[in-house]
Amino acid sequence: MERKWWKESIVYQIYPRSFKDTTGNGIGDLKGIIEKVDYLKELGVDIIWLNPVYKSPNDDNGYDISDYYSIMDEFGTMEDWEKLLNELHKRDMKLIMDLVVNHTSDEHIWFLESKKSKDNQYRDYYFWKKGKDGKEPNNWVSVFGGSAWQYDETTDEYYLHIFSKKQPDLNWENPKVRKDIYKMMKWWLDKGIDGFRMDVINFISKNTDFPSVSTNEKYGWGGEYFMNGPRVNEFFKEMNKEVLSNYNIMTVGECPGATPEHASSYANIDGSKLNMIFTFEHVSLDHGPYGKFDIKPLKLKDLKENINKWQIELYNKAWNSLYLMNHDQPRAVSRFGDDKKYRVESAKMLITFTMTLCGTPYIYQGEEIGMTNISFDSIEKYRDLETLNYYNEALNNGADKNKLMKAIHYMSRDNSRTPMQWDNTKNAGFSNADTTWINVNPNYTKINVKEALNDENSILNYYKKMIKIRKSNLTLIYGEHIPFMNDNENIFAYIKKYENQLYIVYLNFSKNKQSIILPENITKENLTLIISNYKNNDFFNLKPYEARVYKVSQN
Repeated sequence: MERKWWKESIVYQIYPRSFKDTTGNGIGDLKGIIEKVDYLKELGVDIIWLNPVYKSPNDDNGYDISDYYSIMDEFGTMEDWEKLLNELHKRDMKLIMDLVVNHTSDEHIWFLESKKSKDNQYRDYYFWKKGKDGKEPNNWVSVFGGSAWQYDETTDEYYLHIFSKKQPDLNWENPKVRKDIYKMMKWWLDKGIDGFRMDVINFISKNTDFPSVSTNEKYGWGGEYFMNGPRVNEFFKEMNKEVLSNYNIMTVGECPGATPEHASSYANIDGSKLNMIFTFEHVSLDHGPYGKFDIKPLKLKDLKENINKWQIELYNKAWNSLYLMNHDQPRAVSRFGDDKKYRVESAKMLITFTMTLCGTPYIYQGEEIGMTNISFDSIEKYRDLETLNYYNEALNNGADKNKLMKAIHYMSRDNSRTPMQWDNTKNAGFSNADTTWINVNPNYTKINVKEALNDENSILNYYKKMIKIRKSNLTLIYGEHIPFMNDNENIFAYIKKYENQLYIVYLNFSKNKQSIILPENITKENLTLIISNYKNNDFFNLKPYEARVYKVSQN
């Protein structure tokens, strides 16, 4: 397998709004990130992925961009951004930016022009359609609820928005759109950035017949017609040829609904498209038939089966991206671990998991100190558009308020968006404002960076060790994934094999003691313990949420 810097790097994701506020307005900013660059360097991460910092009306927290070439006033200036890039590069760290080109804001100049008239030169930058029988052009539902079409009386037509009505979808069928996007990408790359995380990039090719879907509801999910569409590979190839291949950069495509087969095509090791994609399968295992807020219990057997599938099927074909959470997902320790009694142990177990798989690991801000989900006591305290739309729609349909809040406490995107917990002072050291843009999790007095730095057994210090171990062992990065103990419902165990080296990983995903078995032809005497999240190990038994990594000596 060919070695690449982005395969051997560790990415740290920053949600700027919630990271560090230096102006006292309750909103994180670029200067706040600059202030914490040394902290990130010391953690051992190599690449910072910045959620959108472009000019935006903030209908969907920056994913509705009104100007790709300007910085959002709340976050600072272009000079601040340039200083951040410079400070990272000075420390041999890299910066990747969010590329949001499936849609723009409805306040983007392209869209403002597009809606003026049917013969405007920007009209075909978006999808405009006549209604059918006094209704929308088809019955697709938007990701955020309601129709995916919005009527505009100026020209008596509807425009497509797979997300919010303030996020009209760009028409990638139009070569002028693609040309303008490539121009903008080059502009940022020429400023010195090191790559892109590409927002819902597999949505850019649609079935332009826009067929309706079969559903008993008023609107139905039309994903089969706009995810992994007919021209998506062609667009990726063109983007690579026109832009990406001319720079030594890293690219990761967010691809909901993508399978290992899609990944093998989109992120093929021939380097003709993207470097890797984000899969969603493993973070959808607790979604019920009615979507993400219809929660079902998460079973380790399902998680094992899914991770094993991606690890094995992509090996030597494409590159994995490894994550358990991000700005759109609940907190990892609350979802995959135990955020109460075994918060410390399970958070350490989860990072051992992420850092011993083949792929590029992503850490989301606060994950390294074991930040947890938030349970706001009232819907008024939530800020996420998706959460609020879901709550209002479900309430209107007669859903039970308590059940709704329970689902929101578990699954809302705001779980990961509460401010970073730096210390135990006012607002967790995030801001000295009287009111922050979203409330701080009250457990910041115990869970914070300062506390973690002073405790040698903290989650943070374990992260640092685990990152160093990964970086000094190519087997953990490039090794073939060979699962064993497959039928065990509480333990995830696998061998990592690369060249002449073997490692064994044991992970107890339960709050009970579990017995382990050794793989064939390996004895206890062959093993050297590299790291564990417990001080004293009982060899054949794992304690609650215990993680162990062994090196196998070849006798």
